[in-house]
Amino acid sequence: MTSRPSALPRVVVLGGGLAGTLAAAALAPHAGEILILERDSALPQTPAPRAGLPQAAHAHTLWAGGADAVEELLPGITADWLAAGAHRIPIPNGMVSFSPAGWYRRSWDPTHYLIGAGRDLIDWAVRRRVLGMPNVELRTRTKTTALAGDGARVRGVYVEQAGHDGRQAGQAGQDAYGSPSLIEADLVVDATGRSSKSTRWLLDIGGPEVRETVVDAGVRYASRRYRAPEGTETDWPVVHVPADPREARPGLFATIIPIEDGQWHVSLSGTRGGEPSSGEELFEEFARGVRHPLVADLLARAEPVSEVSVYARTANRRRHFERAGLPEGFVVVGDAATSLNPVYGHGMSVAARGALALRGQAARRPVASAGFTSRAQRAMTRPATAAWLLAVGQDRFYPGAIGRRPNLADRLSARYVHRLAHTATGNAMVVERISDVVTLRKPAGILAGPAVLLAAALGPRKPLLDGPELTAREQEILARPPLRSPQTASAADTDTDTDTDTDTP
Repeated sequence: MTSRPSALPRVVVLGGGLAGTLAAAALAPHAGEILILERDSALPQTPAPRAGLPQAAHAHTLWAGGADAVEELLPGITADWLAAGAHRIPIPNGMVSFSPAGWYRRSWDPTHYLIGAGRDLIDWAVRRRVLGMPNVELRTRTKTTALAGDGARVRGVYVEQAGHDGRQAGQAGQDAYGSPSLIEADLVVDATGRSSKSTRWLLDIGGPEVRETVVDAGVRYASRRYRAPEGTETDWPVVHVPADPREARPGLFATIIPIEDGQWHVSLSGTRGGEPSSGEELFEEFARGVRHPLVADLLARAEPVSEVSVYARTANRRRHFERAGLPEGFVVVGDAATSLNPVYGHGMSVAARGALALRGQAARRPVASAGFTSRAQRAMTRPATAAWLLAVGQDRFYPGAIGRRPNLADRLSARYVHRLAHTATGNAMVVERISDVVTLRKPAGILAGPAVLLAAALGPRKPLLDGPELTAREQEILARPPLRSPQTASAADTDTDTDTDTDTP
């Protein structure tokens, strides 16, 4: 990287995943140079998997609020996604969803959307745009070991760089790192995901202790890609059968998301005591055991094109950096601050909304100025808090969940949320308000507005549907002969395979 004008700050971003690259995009107009430090040996030049993101094997949802934020940070990115094969799926008519209160209608006018694509494609398009910025540089095979500075200000990071061959003699597969060296910075951004070591690094330099809240329903994922049946490659809906947290049993979920290359990304999940197996022979059987067999019926008419991948690092974990009194020159973004149960699909959108909030703060005051850290950390916490409440408001109720047990306020809130879901089965205005919140376009407080409260009191304007609202084409797919007979093995059979992650959502 070339020398920078002294008047402009240097920013170091730890982590080259989605949260890190979006943070770099947010700060690029306000920095002389941005250096992204990534531990992986290389980042793909195409929409391909990378070692530091095993959760990419599972279905991801980029809700409208998150996609809007990325588009604002990187104008034209949506067109890039769509050109690479992603789908822009309208909401509510592009979703077949069996809420705990009943089937949602699809005949309402579309008000929101989501991006249906593999995680690798979404990250690649963002990474390509950001690394094309003239003041952004990526340095791979670089491991951050500590913060530099003290409890008042962070002034950089200590790193170890992998050797030229990346291997240590006698220990094949392990990177050989050199002695620690200092990289100075006016602002350090931690985007290292769930595995972040910032809480320890802060203590090491005399910084504050950061309080942590954990709610863990023990969710385990099993995911697989299928070739979509002929005739369903485009304009196919998301199919989602979630659990009902009111039931005193493990929660089982099944989701189909149309993605690029004429494929369906299918993720099954279960909370503690109801986890799916990694066995391919049990995958569709598990799908048949959720609250409705629609997903299993569709999978029986599609052809699997991948193995089953499992993932179990799904706890909701919130590190309260916004309350800790951080040193100047240091902020934390994405999963490193708030990591969420992926079943609700908010990780990418929270990272994007947080990056947009970071850009807003950088536009108001220099990133190296006094007070920037505290203001930016609080601003980024707001969208994360909204998603956190949506996740833990359900996860607390599943059997064996770790964390504070539901109190009276939690139970009253859950009853109101169920009443809203019931009303939404037959009220377009309530569907739109719920979609505002779920897609992170608006704060949850709008669900307590006078019009919504009145609607909830009156209930749905139309009767409950007795089954999913399907188009003629969707019904025709289900009428085709299945390619495989339903398995007879028990979906309760599980194993203990798990994946780990080292990067951000």
